Amino acid sequence: MSLKSSTKTDVNTTELVISIDAEKFENAVEREYQRQKKNIQIKGFRKGHVSRKMAEKTFGEGAFYEGAINSLIGTEIDSAVTGLQLSLVDRPSVEVTSIDKENGVELKAVCITKPDIEISGYKGMTASKTVKEITDADIDKQIEMIRKKNARIVSVDDRPAQMGDEVTIDFEGFFGDEAFEGGKGEDHPLVLGSGQFIPGFEDQIAGHSIGEDFDVNVTFPEDYQMEEYAGKDAVFKTKIKAISYEELPEINDDLVKDATEFDTVDEYRADIRTKLEDAAKSQADSEFESELMNTLIEKVDSPIPECMFEQRIDMIVRTFEQQLSQQGMDIKLYFQYTGMNMDDFRESYRERAVNEVKLRLALEKIAEIENFEISEEEINDGLKDIAVANGVDVETIKRFIPFEDYLMDLRVQKAVELIKETAVEGTTEESAE
Repeated sequence: MSLKSSTKTDVNTTELVISIDAEKFENAVEREYQRQKKNIQIKGFRKGHVSRKMAEKTFGEGAFYEGAINSLIGTEIDSAVTGLQLSLVDRPSVEVTSIDKENGVELKAVCITKPDIEISGYKGMTASKTVKEITDADIDKQIEMIRKKNARIVSVDDRPAQMGDEVTIDFEGFFGDEAFEGGKGEDHPLVLGSGQFIPGFEDQIAGHSIGEDFDVNVTFPEDYQMEEYAGKDAVFKTKIKAISYEELPEINDDLVKDATEFDTVDEYRADIRTKLEDAAKSQADSEFESELMNTLIEKVDSPIPECMFEQRIDMIVRTFEQQLSQQGMDIKLYFQYTGMNMDDFRESYRERAVNEVKLRLALEKIAEIENFEISEEEINDGLKDIAVANGVDVETIKRFIPFEDYLMDLRVQKAVELIKETAVEGTTEESAE
């Protein structure tokens, strides 16, 4: 391989002109002929016994050129890129500019290179940290969950239904005298006040008793999902078949002993407070870091190749498709449900992709500026869990992962920690009221 020229044609684009000498090209052509030989068939010759000379006479002198060039392109370009220490972010666009037996091949490769981000002011950035104040009301909400989990369902037959009850009903909906599709149900459970039915329906159930037949008059909302029903008046012929309600137990030491690992209500409340406070601090830390990262993204204004954003969107789409697959759905069916198409879907994730690419580039640049070193201990600590999960040792894991990418991830995390450690923090208490 001979690199004839390397020209930076744009801020993130380098054009290479590479020549492959005649001898190397001839060897590649011969290898390609030998590869295809067993499948070559010409009238008057047994399949697989056609000479190269006869094949080229029949199919043209360049019959094996394309395969030969394709076998050389990868290694030739890789060699040139390595020699120039270029970091590519996409496959090069390659054009064969000349080809013949005497002079070999000349290629032009347009290479999109990783942008060299300019970043400064990443130390001492300001972000607010708001820690939610935990109140007795927050603790009471957690206590209420224990009460609900241990609630007793009480059947009612001596009074009409009231809001908060669960009723079992039969119903059938009519527009005028005509029943409409999807408007009928039998033995349907409904908690009055849950908002499960359209506005006004549940309110009109309250006050009626078991066995009573009655009409519920409602108007479908103007924005109802079934457009043909939107805004229409309807009558539901309704009958209550059962009424029940939840009877919540009193919160006392006995309930706490039965339902938790604690002996008293006071102990349990203290534990809830500690956990809620820890969660509030973790959320505040997360939001603090997120604000810092958003500020860092705003500092990136260097040109970035479009292909990097498209590749990030590709990854997001693949991840989404995998999640759908786990739910027994594919993306085509998802698009049918949502009315979207792939172009719309990709565009909806574009802003996220742009921000993620900018953030990664900025953090990698900070890691480079700070010259972070990763110790063997840090490398091994990060791989221990993966090794255990796969039943192998750490050294084996190292051979099966993209190791340089893993090291960069560790350096990037150090960049994040540096930004957080040097940030100027504004701390406030946020009332839960």
